Amino acid sequence: MQLSTTPFFARPLFFFDQARFRRDLAEGTRPALEIFKAAVGGANRQMAERFREGEDVRTLVYERALFIDCLLHYAWHQYNWPDSVSLLAVGGYGRGELHPHSDIDLLILTDGNSDAETVDNIEHLVAFLWDLGLDIGHSVRTLDDCVELAAREITVATNLMECRTVVGNDALGRKLAERMTPDRLWSAENFFSAKSAEQRERHRRQQGAEYNLEPNIKKAPGGLRDIQTIAWVAKRYFQVRTLRQLQGKGFFTEEEFAILLSGEDFLWRVRYGLHLLAGRAEERLLFDYQRELARQFGYVDSSSQLAVEQFMHNYYRVVLALRELNDVLLEFLGEAILQRGRRQTVTPINERFQLRENTIEVTHTGVFADTPSALLEVFVLMAEHPDIEGVRASTIRLIREQRHLIDDSFRRDPRNAALFMQLLRSPRGLSTQLSRMTRYQVLGRYLPEFGQVTGQMQHDLFHIYTVDAHTLQVVRNMRSFRGAEAQDKFPIAADIMGRLRSPELLYIAGLYHDIAKGRGGDHSKLGVADADAFCLRHGIPARDRRLVCWLVEKHLLMSAVSQKQDISDPEVVHSFAREVGDREHLDYLYALTVADITGTNPELWNSWRASLMRQLYEATQSALRRGLENPIDREEITEETRGQALEVLLAQGLNAQSVEKIWGQMGEDYFVRESATSIAWHTAAIHQLRQNGGPGTDRDTLVLTRNSGPAEHEGATQIFVYTPDRPNVFAAVVTSLDMLNLNIQDARLYSSAAGYTLDTFYVLDASGQPLSGDPGQIGATIRKELSLAEHYSKVIKRHTPRRLKMFSFASRASLATEPGDPHSTLEIISADRPGLLARIARIFIAHDLRLHNAKISTLGERVEDIFHITDATGEPLRDEAGNRALERAICDELDAHQARSRSRWRPGD
Repeated sequence: MQLSTTPFFARPLFFFDQARFRRDLAEGTRPALEIFKAAVGGANRQMAERFREGEDVRTLVYERALFIDCLLHYAWHQYNWPDSVSLLAVGGYGRGELHPHSDIDLLILTDGNSDAETVDNIEHLVAFLWDLGLDIGHSVRTLDDCVELAAREITVATNLMECRTVVGNDALGRKLAERMTPDRLWSAENFFSAKSAEQRERHRRQQGAEYNLEPNIKKAPGGLRDIQTIAWVAKRYFQVRTLRQLQGKGFFTEEEFAILLSGEDFLWRVRYGLHLLAGRAEERLLFDYQRELARQFGYVDSSSQLAVEQFMHNYYRVVLALRELNDVLLEFLGEAILQRGRRQTVTPINERFQLRENTIEVTHTGVFADTPSALLEVFVLMAEHPDIEGVRASTIRLIREQRHLIDDSFRRDPRNAALFMQLLRSPRGLSTQLSRMTRYQVLGRYLPEFGQVTGQMQHDLFHIYTVDAHTLQVVRNMRSFRGAEAQDKFPIAADIMGRLRSPELLYIAGLYHDIAKGRGGDHSKLGVADADAFCLRHGIPARDRRLVCWLVEKHLLMSAVSQKQDISDPEVVHSFAREVGDREHLDYLYALTVADITGTNPELWNSWRASLMRQLYEATQSALRRGLENPIDREEITEETRGQALEVLLAQGLNAQSVEKIWGQMGEDYFVRESATSIAWHTAAIHQLRQNGGPGTDRDTLVLTRNSGPAEHEGATQIFVYTPDRPNVFAAVVTSLDMLNLNIQDARLYSSAAGYTLDTFYVLDASGQPLSGDPGQIGATIRKELSLAEHYSKVIKRHTPRRLKMFSFASRASLATEPGDPHSTLEIISADRPGLLARIARIFIAHDLRLHNAKISTLGERVEDIFHITDATGEPLRDEAGNRALERAICDELDAHQARSRSRWRPGD
């Protein structure tokens, strides 16, 4: 580099000693690459420290871009360049914005007449920048190439729209800008339409929710890309370089511009910190980063909220405001651009509202001030007129200006109560309008209790949305049960929705089922008071009010019974039926439960949970038809099941004497809990085993596999293990299944008088589906582990997923023995991790316990498992002191394992 001919970089950088940098390069004692790397490293460290000390993030973002400009200036001047080539910054870097690991997007622009030396220099420059460790994205194009590609691809046109010359012949950049104007390429109308479609698709991919618990701060609704979309369209239409140039021009109000800037500041600060933590261009606000950012930004745990929950609550409030602003400004631009110069059709709706080109607007600016009820009426009208595509920007602004009118007197006004009930009874558009009311902060004002949970996160893996987003999703799910697709995916819910006498009662229960989250205490009980007050205010009859309040209080009941209790036990079903009382309560509760589960986390609803819910619903229906005063008799079930199974076996060629010889060794519980088809399947295989081998041979173990049918828990793979009873059988089997990456949903264990154990496991694969393909590997793996059972010590050590490692909490164990119960019931609540069930099985071995039944329930990062156990002699555990000691030992062992798992974790793993 000839520094004598290399001009100084003209713009000042107070933190970078340009003179020293030039001196080091001129001396030539060190390679240029080493000097450049030292400069980059020093700048990175200095800027990171300034960020942590709280310096304004805009200063840092702009100065980073300016520093890269300086480096590129000197890197460029290492080579000789003709006037036919220049280096341009495009995209975010073109705007002069760079976060720690943002892509440095470069365009090497030529006039198309580059000689061999220039081509060679381009290659060397790019290689040098890569060796320097810069995150560059580059292209080498002529003017004609750029224009041709931009005409085809809106993303290229958008990037080039913000280009600027960093170094080289600036005339080339000016020529490119001249050929990119709206009158030559991508008119304002076409540009707006393309960017609007791009945003809709981006929102769809992000599930249309601002409130994902691990949001993408760049791409999610209300994120940085929404701000950029506004800027791109506005700058294209108004032909300005920055939004500041539009101040006072009527595009946005001073308040809106303040919201835009403060929101961008907040998101930039989050993004800057996120890049530093991750050490890469990470745009997802993952759980592990949320906690550290909350700490860095000064949030501290309080008695009611964790620091991370306070931080994320603030984040969600910001993006909600930005999403609302995005609606207003894009609607304004759409009106200005697409309807410019066109004769507009205006259709009156009533004296307060009219349609203008399929969007609703007020008839005059005083509508909301004169008639505050119109703040609800506008959403009712949109629900009742599906041809209305949206709200005019001027009307959205008026809603924002006048929503303060929604106060206590507004809420007590019967006219407003009638309007809200009219909305709930609308045949279509309810969930869309509730979402719009939330965005415009109307719903949270009309229902203050809903406003309290707006943006409230639930810091776990069970819920993937904030409380308000989950609530709206539940109502959306309820409405979807009326559609054609629900007939296949949710047939019972679809049937129920078709016969509910008052669907709006279900929607009210959906709005209020989680309304008391975050208040401390049992939210199911606390929410009843709010639901009752709503019903009283809205004139809901006493009978219906009691139903809504019951649904809010009991909204977790059906899920808990189906997943945690043995629903093949007629006593469990009868107890649930008594709680429900009648068919109407059962129907409403089923629909609410399914909508709640699927609205909590779409991955929770699988074929297994669907089958549990169906089985409990149908069994409860039968109990209600039979009458609660006529509980089913266990002997009756046993006799009926044996008869049905025998009929199947006789048809297969077995004789009754052989069958009875096998059955004579089984207890009553087996015939009560297993279906006739399963019993026939087991019996035929045991008979065949006895014909071909048996005790004392190398063929004394059966492993059968099949996907369950409608008579059992359909939607899962059923694995039946028949083997000589000995210690560690359960531990060996669950370890085998864990090795195969199978998730156990249910386990039923029986012992026969012949000294065999009959264990049935219901499993799903890692994606939550029944198994497909050859099941032979399952049998081979289980047989191998069983051969080691008497000297068993293996516990699976599989990689714990990143998300699970983030959620550690103290395990809880509760052991109880009810009078007359042949087993003790042990409930374990612990953080989920691979091999957990196998570890629990090892704990049972260490304490000489026998397991008779298990209900496995995984709720996000938490497992809530129920085990029915006895001591080694088959007796329940009645020693209270011993039981408390056992509870402590179980928790200590599980927490010690959890601590070892977390000790191997670091953020970003």
